[in-house]
Amino acid sequence: MSTLQTTRRPDDPAGGAPPGGTVTVAAGAASPPAGPEPALKRLAAVVERLQRQVRDAQADADGRGVIELAKGVLVERLRCSPAEAAAQLDALAGETGLKPLELAAEIINQAAQDRVAEVTRDFLDRAAGAAAHAAAEHGAGDEPGAPAVAARLRSAESGALAAADTQAAAESLLEHALRPLGAAAVAVWSAGPDGSLTLAGSAGFTTEEATRWHYVPPGVAVPARTALLERHPVWFASLSEAGLPSIGHRGVPGGRVTIPTGTGGRVIGVLEICWPGATPAPSPRLERQLEALAELCARTLETRPAAGLAAAALPDTAYRDLSELIDLADGLHDPAFVLRPHIDATGRLTDFRIHHVNDRFADLAGRPRGLVGGALLLEAYPLWGGENGLFDKIERVYATGEPFRAAQMVLTAMVDQVPLAATADVSVSRQGDSVLLIWRVEDEAARLANLLQHAQRLGRIGGFEEHLATGEITWNSQLFALYGLPVGAPPVPLLQLPAHAHPDDEPAIGRFLRTLLHRRQRASAAFRLQRPDGVTRHLRVVAEPVLDAAGHLLSVRGAYQDISSQHWTEVALAATRDQLAHTEQQAAERNRLTLQLQRAIMPPSRGPIDAAGLQVAVRYRPAEHEHLVGGDWYDAVELPSGRVLLCVGDVAGHGIDAATGMVVLRNALRGLATTGAGPGQLLGWLNLVANHLTDYVTATALCALYDPADRTLRWARAGHPPPVLVRQGRAATLPTVDGTMLGALDEGFYEEGTLELQSDDVLLMYTDGLVERRDGTMEDAVARLLATAQQPSTSLELRLDHLLTHSNADTDDDTCLIGVHLP
Repeated sequence: MSTLQTTRRPDDPAGGAPPGGTVTVAAGAASPPAGPEPALKRLAAVVERLQRQVRDAQADADGRGVIELAKGVLVERLRCSPAEAAAQLDALAGETGLKPLELAAEIINQAAQDRVAEVTRDFLDRAAGAAAHAAAEHGAGDEPGAPAVAARLRSAESGALAAADTQAAAESLLEHALRPLGAAAVAVWSAGPDGSLTLAGSAGFTTEEATRWHYVPPGVAVPARTALLERHPVWFASLSEAGLPSIGHRGVPGGRVTIPTGTGGRVIGVLEICWPGATPAPSPRLERQLEALAELCARTLETRPAAGLAAAALPDTAYRDLSELIDLADGLHDPAFVLRPHIDATGRLTDFRIHHVNDRFADLAGRPRGLVGGALLLEAYPLWGGENGLFDKIERVYATGEPFRAAQMVLTAMVDQVPLAATADVSVSRQGDSVLLIWRVEDEAARLANLLQHAQRLGRIGGFEEHLATGEITWNSQLFALYGLPVGAPPVPLLQLPAHAHPDDEPAIGRFLRTLLHRRQRASAAFRLQRPDGVTRHLRVVAEPVLDAAGHLLSVRGAYQDISSQHWTEVALAATRDQLAHTEQQAAERNRLTLQLQRAIMPPSRGPIDAAGLQVAVRYRPAEHEHLVGGDWYDAVELPSGRVLLCVGDVAGHGIDAATGMVVLRNALRGLATTGAGPGQLLGWLNLVANHLTDYVTATALCALYDPADRTLRWARAGHPPPVLVRQGRAATLPTVDGTMLGALDEGFYEEGTLELQSDDVLLMYTDGLVERRDGTMEDAVARLLATAQQPSTSLELRLDHLLTHSNADTDDDTCLIGVHLP
């Protein structure tokens, strides 16, 4: 029998035998052998514990440099020995509840006050409220507090500074600073002067992937180039959605953050951080951390580039000797500046110093080379920093290395406080630590010639000059295009012009040539050119003779202009005028017929009508403009039954169609009224007429029947304004009854209203031309009508005339008005 006893320490949850542990084996009866599964679990636990111990040991080793640096700060500040500084560090760690590494990072931050210190809180404030602050931040689910951030960044800084090259620095950044943020990989790119990118260091990628992406040529769109060109951090939530390839885009297709790295205003590389999923939400705290890491990369790229990195891919390789750049500038045939960056005390680029001015320099303001050389660029040319952004272009070229070219750029200089502008072609390129600025001011003669060429092209004008003695003919390119000939073909002499023109235009061309060549006077002619391609163009030629001092004819110069579009426009305009005149004549004839029809049926006024004891008066006012002749109508007639039919209506539209529709409805209603039906039934039948016996006529109508036996008035309406009753000096509209517009629906319903007239009552029926206004509502218009109608009047005729006179309608429509008075 054998017994196995294992003594474990309390901090050994895996159950393995740690160094220094006790293992006791007692002999005895053999126990059953353990199964394979428990043995594998114990082995896995041992491996995990050992890996954790290795990671802790590596972290302690990496953080030892930070702790030793913090001890040095305490020795210098407290004037104590290293042993006392170590004791003081342990005591402060115990008081604040921080780990020694975190406390060491805070002490260094307070002493350094650098970019790393900016992303952490002040040491004293953090020491006073460590516990509360840590609880609040961890409770909110945010990233670790300021001490943890400071410890990570200082550990990463220590590892980067101790690294042999950028590759080792990238590994240190990923292990100490980026993995705690959830990042899976990191790449450090070096920017070349030609815009290329070279992989200086990477971590988290396979060796094959790093080899495949060791170099990105200029102009290839990748995330790192985006940050290089924009010169600020760029966040890609998903690399696959962005559609940009990059290192590890198949293995790590998640989010990316690219941060430009550089010093003194010049970008020398890009830090690219990769996440397996989406990037964390950007926050000022996280952005400052990543910018601090980018600054570490910049220092590493400047001092320890990657092993084996090609020299051509690193900055500062071209024109290292400034004298070579000066010799290059002096060899140019255009004005040139050699600019050097001007860095302020904080290391920020503020301006460029004009280090050298070549011999071809011609100042826009007329200053000599001695006054410009050695000055700051914005002091010598202050307007370059604003209106055209040339200074921004120079700054961008210096930062990214990407050259800038621009044609016809406006450059402005101040001359006695007056801006003087010139147009120039500009070239800006970075050469090592310097910038070469070259410009070429556009020649005035070339500028005017170019302007003339564009003017001739837009005006379809071609110029020529013909020397009569030598026969030499000069055409510009536009004239070849007008003739339909290729550039370089033999030009057509003036004497051969009739052979290229339409035969009918030969007399006009003959007069042109006689005036020009024999009378030696300026001449012009219009003709039809028959081109070789079969196209006929309408041209106008203008020419003048060139004479010597004795009056002899030397040459002829002039121009052709293509007036084809003008000719066809004139032809089309003439045809349009003829058609318009014919249309106007037809319209006038239709209006004349419409007026004759309307006035024959509806005279402007009729005398009083006495019917069944009623006094009836009517007024009709046609539209002022003949083209607005409408379809307003009225009727007042005594029926065979002794009742009186009173009606008004308004057909929609104007012209002959409205007038003929009015005639149909008016006559139909008069005939239907003889049946003895009520006003509602009459309007229902009239609606059938409008729907089936007319050509799409719609109208409103008001129909009333007066029975003298009982003085009763029955009335109905089809979308028309209700009648107005004036009784005892007060005017009011009758209660509204329902009724649809005629012709709107196949079947309409028309409600009837009943009114018993009293002595001296006045009933008014009208169309909307009496009251309607464009700038008001119908309610306001009716209210004004009531106020006018209730004014006293000695007779019905005068009352109707008063209503027409004081009508404020502005639609210029026809107006019908019926007045009924019961004595």
